[in-house]
Amino acid sequence: MRSLRRAAILKLAASAYEMELDVMNGVVTRDENGRYFIGEQDLTSWLANHLGHEVALISSDASDERPIVTRTCRTCGRDYTDVECPHCRANRIRLRGRA
Repeated sequence: MRSLRRAAILKLAASAYEMELDVMNGVVTRDENGRYFIGEQDLTSWLANHLGHEVALISSDASDERPIVTRTCRTCGRDYTDVECPHCRANRIRLRGRA
């Protein structure tokens, strides 16, 4: 179940990246000067670059062991574990002429 949660988190990050949003991925560390890093990226500098802007910061532990909730799509009735029903999403994209 852990790999499903990790895959869902990485898919969310990939979706944000496709929307040309700032995405950071990695282990949170702190250097001797008290600066926080996510992977190799300086979190303090990132926050300074966004000073005065409204942001949404999403944090998730990729090693989280909680089970993935299975949902039932209200449109087609299929069960799914993703953020949205993949069947209906594929149909929306197809019908809008993007595929």
